[in-house]
Amino acid sequence: MYTVSLSVFESFVREGVEAVPERFRSRITNVVFLVEEEPTPKQRHDHRLSSRETLFGLYEGVPRTVRGADYGGLVLPDRITIFKKSIEHEAASLEEVRAQVIETVWHEVAHHFGLDETRVQRRESERKKLPTKAGHKEEKGGSQAFAE
Repeated sequence: MYTVSLSVFESFVREGVEAVPERFRSRITNVVFLVEEEPTPKQRHDHRLSSRETLFGLYEGVPRTVRGADYGGLVLPDRITIFKKSIEHEAASLEEVRAQVIETVWHEVAHHFGLDETRVQRRESERKKLPTKAGHKEEKGGSQAFAE
């Protein structure tokens, strides 16, 4: 377990958002990024998590792929929540916290773009095989990370 201050953790979340390729980052609309200590009992129940399962992040909202032409107006923003204690509990160093936060942000943003869990995991496997640049994994062609 490795703990960090809230301000450091939030800076890692910002770094994770900035690591999303601009082509996709510019299309993240009506989304709020939050840091919470841990999932609520309701979130755990809604996602059928056992007491032994860990949740690093959660996307709650309407994925871009299912938003209709009438989407918008007075719609509350989608939420991407990153769970601080969950990540800290699994990390052994500052760099592990940072890497997991960045990966979790990417994972939840992929859900915002409509990828289900299976497709997100497949994309994560592909990303891990690619070389890094400035500490971030590069997506094929810089733009295929969230594409079908």
